[in-house]
Amino acid sequence: MYRYDQYDQQMVDTRVAEFRDQTRRRLEGKITEDQFKPLRLQNGLYLQLHAYMLRVAVPYGTLNSTQMHALADIADKYDRGYGHFTTRQNIQYNWIKLEEAPDLLADLAKVEMHAIQTSGNCIRNISSDQYAGAAADELVDPRPYAELLRQWSSFHPEFLHLPRKFKFCVIASDNDRAAMRLHDIGIQVVQNDAGEIGCAFYVGGGMGRTPMIAPLIREFVPLDQLITYSEACLRVYNRYGRRDNKYKARIKILVHELGKDEYARQVEEEFAHLLEQGIEPPLAELERIKPFFADPAFKTGLPDKADRSDDQFARWVDSNCMPHKAPGYVAVTISLKPVGGIPGDASSAQMHAMADLAKDYSFDECRVTHAQNIVLPHVEIGRLNELYAKLAEADLATANIDQIGDIIACPGLDYCSLANARSIPVAQKISQRFEANGKGELLGTLKLKISGCINACGHHHAGHIGILGVDKKGTENYQLLLGGSEAEDTSLAKITGPGFDEAGIVDAVEKAADVYLAQREDGERFLDTYRRIGMDPFKEALYA
Repeated sequence: MYRYDQYDQQMVDTRVAEFRDQTRRRLEGKITEDQFKPLRLQNGLYLQLHAYMLRVAVPYGTLNSTQMHALADIADKYDRGYGHFTTRQNIQYNWIKLEEAPDLLADLAKVEMHAIQTSGNCIRNISSDQYAGAAADELVDPRPYAELLRQWSSFHPEFLHLPRKFKFCVIASDNDRAAMRLHDIGIQVVQNDAGEIGCAFYVGGGMGRTPMIAPLIREFVPLDQLITYSEACLRVYNRYGRRDNKYKARIKILVHELGKDEYARQVEEEFAHLLEQGIEPPLAELERIKPFFADPAFKTGLPDKADRSDDQFARWVDSNCMPHKAPGYVAVTISLKPVGGIPGDASSAQMHAMADLAKDYSFDECRVTHAQNIVLPHVEIGRLNELYAKLAEADLATANIDQIGDIIACPGLDYCSLANARSIPVAQKISQRFEANGKGELLGTLKLKISGCINACGHHHAGHIGILGVDKKGTENYQLLLGGSEAEDTSLAKITGPGFDEAGIVDAVEKAADVYLAQREDGERFLDTYRRIGMDPFKEALYA
C-alpha cells in the first residue's frame, strides 16, 4: 500500500496545525459558526443531531494494521468505543467534541491518515474495488491509478470549491464491485485492440433525489493522458455546473441537460487545450507509485481446500470467501452485519481484532468495502479454519455476504440532521426477521439497501430491494423499491407504490421475498426474477 513521502506528511501536519488554530478561534468566539463551518467541513467535521461527526478518509479503502489499531484507539479516546464504516470506504465517528478534534486529527497524522476533503464541494475520497490486487478477473491492480488521482486532486486549487461534491471510482474488471457507474466519474482500466492499457470514462452518475447512471463518455484514454482527461471533465463541470440551486448542482444534471454528446464534445475541446499546456504528470510518476502496490510474497504449493466438516464454517466459506488470483489463497470478507446489529459499526475491540488478523493472516493489509464490511485480501486457504475461529471469538463470523442480512444502511435519523426517518432499527428488524424464519440463506444473493432520506447515502436506488425513509405529515414512512443494481448490470430501482410504517416495511420486504421464492427459476437471483416477471406480481402481493 502507498506510504507517505515528506510532502504528504508535511501537507497533513500543516493542515492539522491550521485547523487547531481555527478551532481555538471558534471556541474563543473570535469567529462565528458561519465563518467556521467551511473550515471544519474542509477537515471532515460535520455538526449532526447530537454532536460533531468526523469522517476519516481511507483512500480506495486500503488500511494496514497500524492504521486500524489507531482507528480503534481513536474510537476509545474521542468517541464512545466504536466507529461506523461507510459506503465511500471511509470511517465516521459520531460523538466528537469540538475542542478535541485537532488532537484527533494529529493522532491520525501520526499513522498517515487524515480527514481532508471528506466533505465540502470538492473531490472526495477516491473509491475502488475492495478486491483490487487479489481478484483473478481484474486486468491490473487499479489502486495505483486511484492513488495518482488522489495525489492530483488533493488541494487542487481549481477544484476545492466545485458547484457540488464530486466522487471518483476506479476499477479494472468487467465485474463492477464498486458501483462505478453511480459515481460522478467512473473509470474502468481497459485494454484496447492493440493491447494497450488505458481508461474508459463514465461521467454523470449518482444517486440522491435525481438518480442517474453515468453514460460512457470516452472508450479509451491513454494512460499518459489520464490526469489531463480528468481535468478536462472537471473544468467543463466547474465552468457550467449550477451554483444557484444545490439540488441541480451535481455533474449528472449538467451531463443530462447538455446531453452526453455535447458534454463529451466540450470535454474533448478542453482536453485538446490542456494537452497543449502539458499538465500531465510523467508516466515515471505512475511507475514510482506502482511498487507500493506490488503483490506480497505469495507462497506456492499451498493446499487448495479447507476442512469443511463443520457446517457453520462451510457456510461461512461459501458466503464470505472469494477466489483469489494466487493458488492457495482467498479473499475473506468480514461481515459487519451481525443479526440485529447496526450495519457498518465496529467496536474498538473488533477493530483491534481485525488489525491483528490482517497482520497475522493477510500480509498486514485490510480493506473497507463500499458495502460497509472489511476484507482481508490475501488469506491462505489452509489457515481459514483458525481464522474463522478467531473471527467467531470477536463476533465477526456472520456468514451473510451479499445476502439479505448484509444490509447497507445510512445512520438515518438516529444521528443525521438531514434524515427524515430511522434506518438502523429497520435494518435490525429485517435481519432478525430473516434469521428467525430461516429464509436468509435460502434467498441467496439479494442486496438490500436503506436510506433515511432522499440523499441516498444508503444507496437505496441501487438495491435489489431498496427502502427510502420519508416524512409523511410528521411521521416516519418507508417507500419500497425493487430492481436496482450497482454492479456491471447497473439499474435504478422503482418504487412499488404507497409507503409503509416501520412494522409494515419489514412485512413488505418479506412479502417481496416470498414472491421471488415462489416465482424464481433455476439459477436466478432476486434481481433476475424481478426483471423477468416485472413489478405486477410484487405489487399484487404487497397491496392486495
